[in-house]
Amino acid sequence: MDILLLVKAAIMGLVEGATEFLPVSSTGHLILAGDLLNFMTPDKRHVFEIAIQLGAILAIVWEYRQRFVRTFTGLGRDPLANRLFINVAIAFMPLAVLGLLFGDIIKAYLFKPVPVAIAFILGAFVILWAERRQKTVTIQTVDDIRPMDALKLGLAQAVALIPGTSRSGATIIGGILFGLSRTAAAEFSFFLAVPTLGIASIYSMYKARDLLSVDDLAPWAVGFIFSFISALFVVRALIRYVSNHDFTIFAWYRIVFGIVVLITAYTGWVNWTVQ
Repeated sequence: MDILLLVKAAIMGLVEGATEFLPVSSTGHLILAGDLLNFMTPDKRHVFEIAIQLGAILAIVWEYRQRFVRTFTGLGRDPLANRLFINVAIAFMPLAVLGLLFGDIIKAYLFKPVPVAIAFILGAFVILWAERRQKTVTIQTVDDIRPMDALKLGLAQAVALIPGTSRSGATIIGGILFGLSRTAAAEFSFFLAVPTLGIASIYSMYKARDLLSVDDLAPWAVGFIFSFISALFVVRALIRYVSNHDFTIFAWYRIVFGIVVLITAYTGWVNWTVQ
């Protein structure tokens, strides 16, 4: 057994779980981490990243397991369960439709170091602008979200089709701009991640089924476990954090990270692979 490969898989899992639900773009971090670690071939790494993403999704399901159980068992008779299910379904649709229509084009032209870095930096300025605006909170909890609010949040999430934008960042910051409390925006982003990332992961693994191999099960399992653990920690920490803080610190981090991407791409210090 290749211990070094398992260590690298654990690091990649930690990176995925730590960044998936923060407004910093997990994709950019995984690309940089994978290249720095020289982890697998680009094709196999792509499949690995899909697999460990499921670990991060499982962390959401576990953390909010009571809410998920209550929602699915209450469908059809519990108004709050019906509302959450319908809102998540509505919010899921824009990214699903636009992803099917433009996903290949975006991947061909924007999934490159410079566009990713620019998206990092521009996204940071959007966060700074959003945090400096005078905000009126009209939606305190996830249960207060209406279908039209859900559609707006879905359109915000669809912006994350641009690599480097951050799915969670687009949804959370969009939510804040639309009048959601920070906690409501973060929690709805978590709930929306389950169908969005879950369906995307299953579909991507089906498309890449020819690359699946029993020999890769060990690093997949290690990455999955570490992704689950780190995502669970981050989700709990983020909910505590947003109750008393804004997202400015993440904006400055994005600017620094974007500059690092530009410098490493320009100098050739990191041989960026685009997937």
